[in-house]
Amino acid sequence: MSRGDNSKKGKSYGRQGGGSKKFSGRQGGNAKGKSFARGNSPVKNTHTSKKSQLAPNEMRLNKYIANSGVCSRRDADIYIASGNVTVNGNVVTEMGYKVQLSDEVKFDGRTINPEKKAYVLLNKPKGFVTAKSLEKGKKTVLDLVANASKGRILPVGSLERNSTGLMLFTNDLELSKKLTQGPGFRKIYHVTLDKSFRHEDLHKVREGLVIDDKEVKVEEISFIEGGNKNEVGVKIYSNRNKIVTKIFKELDYEIIKIDRVAYDGLTKKDIPRGTWRHLTEQEVINLKML
Repeated sequence: MSRGDNSKKGKSYGRQGGGSKKFSGRQGGNAKGKSFARGNSPVKNTHTSKKSQLAPNEMRLNKYIANSGVCSRRDADIYIASGNVTVNGNVVTEMGYKVQLSDEVKFDGRTINPEKKAYVLLNKPKGFVTAKSLEKGKKTVLDLVANASKGRILPVGSLERNSTGLMLFTNDLELSKKLTQGPGFRKIYHVTLDKSFRHEDLHKVREGLVIDDKEVKVEEISFIEGGNKNEVGVKIYSNRNKIVTKIFKELDYEIIKIDRVAYDGLTKKDIPRGTWRHLTEQEVINLKML
């Protein structure tokens, strides 16, 4: 919120007409000075700014842009006047325009966000739905990370309600888009099936399956070392929704349990089920380099 102009509490007193002159507490005549006699002391200026007050969820557009790290507020005014900024798809050139923090603001076609960037890694427990808005009567993953950031962070991708494991949350829209709409990045799942996984099906997955008219290639699939024959590890780069579930359903298996144990270079180490942590600066850099 921008501040109004600060008014001076009183006039300064000093030189008068080229020479220094002192004023007594009871100055008479036509002296220009103010009397400081009892009952006539300077009064605190109670002038308030004429600028309209902003609601808690409002921000002036030039400040929104500056807080996003694009440029200074002064330069933001120039870009706004030039038509470089849109709010909810509409070009805005008005000076002092107010935006809601929920508005979509784009600078030169790129979505910007004035909040401090946050990157949170959650170890999701079973029974929580992935939702970008609170659903009445349902436990959502947003409930689990409600205190992780002052800003509004959203899940990158999703996990099914009964799935467990790693989920990333951020308000970095550019990174989120890159991770969900790009070619994909490495994710590793520990899958428990309703029956033993056949070796011939293992080879089918390795060779590639066609699901929904698109070929699915996994980077690696193998039995879990020390586990039962119904426990399988899957390393995959695909961003397709529920793709791991679809792979086993295609081969007539039902998934009893699915746990995402690695999210690119991120693991569940030191993150008990149902808890979260902030990514380190290096981890953020690594994700942005994918």
